[in-house]
Amino acid sequence: MATVLRSKSFQRNLFFSIGGIFLLFAICFSLYQYRREKEYKIDILHSRLQTYNYELMQSLGDQGVLCDSLFEAYTQSHSIDRMRVTIIDTNGRVLQDNYYQAIDSLPNHLKRIEVQEALANGNGYDIKRTSESTHETYFYSATRFGNLVVRSAVPYSAELTESLKADNTFFYFTIAITFLLSIVLYLNTRRISRHIRYLREFAVKAEKGEELDHELEQRLPDDELGEISHTIITLYWKLRHSEEDKLRLKRQLTQNAAHELKTPAASIHGYLESILDNPDMPQDKRQHFLERCYAQSERMSKLLMDMSQLTRLDEMPASFSENREINNFDIVPIVYNVLEDTALQLQEKGIKPIVELPESILISSPFADPESLIYSIFRNLVDNVLSHATGATSIRISYNNGEFVFSDNGAGVAPLHLPYLFERFYRVDKGRSRKLGGTGLGLAIVKNTVVAHSGTITALSTPGGGLTIKFTLQA
Repeated sequence: MATVLRSKSFQRNLFFSIGGIFLLFAICFSLYQYRREKEYKIDILHSRLQTYNYELMQSLGDQGVLCDSLFEAYTQSHSIDRMRVTIIDTNGRVLQDNYYQAIDSLPNHLKRIEVQEALANGNGYDIKRTSESTHETYFYSATRFGNLVVRSAVPYSAELTESLKADNTFFYFTIAITFLLSIVLYLNTRRISRHIRYLREFAVKAEKGEELDHELEQRLPDDELGEISHTIITLYWKLRHSEEDKLRLKRQLTQNAAHELKTPAASIHGYLESILDNPDMPQDKRQHFLERCYAQSERMSKLLMDMSQLTRLDEMPASFSENREINNFDIVPIVYNVLEDTALQLQEKGIKPIVELPESILISSPFADPESLIYSIFRNLVDNVLSHATGATSIRISYNNGEFVFSDNGAGVAPLHLPYLFERFYRVDKGRSRKLGGTGLGLAIVKNTVVAHSGTITALSTPGGGLTIKFTLQA
């Protein structure tokens, strides 16, 4: 329930924050548009009255407007809807007024807004001011002509009020658009909130370690946000499976290591116990027991070294950064070093190495000591042949199109064992391999080293008998 409430709270906050900004914009735009349209209509009326003022001065001139008869005749013949026309000097004194005859009793008009604007700017107007003399409400428009100001005014009738009234159609249009956008915004915020609710449910279950149903992923909408949610969930599953695999491998390694170490440890313990319990033991038998103890300790040492190398390989991908220096080196000399180091053993087994490599194979590696890692690949492959390739008379190392091929012509491995050869402590013949002194980690080291260099590795049966291992190194 808390999840749903928080999700609704997020949806409400997002909706009202975005909706509030848009509503504020709509209100400001509507007020601006209303004021702009009203000013536009006022400007039209002001322009009409200005035109009248100019026509009056053009027709009568400065002297004509001061002549009572001429002024009265013109205003009567050119009157517009009870228009009031007033002639004012620059001191604010009324000189003529077609609507009010007792001009001497009229107050000084210098403080009138339209008169002040006309004296300052050449023309001016005042909206909806009540006349002190006629007690009517007028729209005034004044124009300055030299030392005279011609002011025309029209009373506020129902028709004039309606003509100056701004059109409210855009208000209704704005309200309709706002309503439609609110619906769209609500649907989108609801969709976003649904995504967040799904992810939160997934996160809460994952944190509590509860069972995670796969229906959660199926309910995700098919859009960009759904893809993001799907990616997050997929990454979680990959990380979880990766961690589970690591824990499984560690447990398996620990169990197998304990099992493998138990045999040589028990042998050493038994031999030493026999020596201690039989002080009169013949010297040759004592020597034999000590030699067996040494052999078992050598096997334990090799096993521990292989386990240490595997652990180091597991930690390597996370131990270097993208900015670490890249080391370039040639693999071919490393292969020949391995064959030189194992030449005596190969000769004793009657195995002939066949090398089909170019003069140089350069690769790059982000590791500090790449030569030793590559050496371990080929050394373990050769050791595997020496220990397990019964009847082998040759090994072949070739390189073609970026792929290394290591093969022998020994007894080979049954197809059912091929998928498991690179697993740690896996043995095709457990009893026989242990007698031969193998640790069961050699091919696992080979695979981990190849994978650490972004390569791939596979095991195949050699045509005609034997084992073939193909791998790439792409670091």
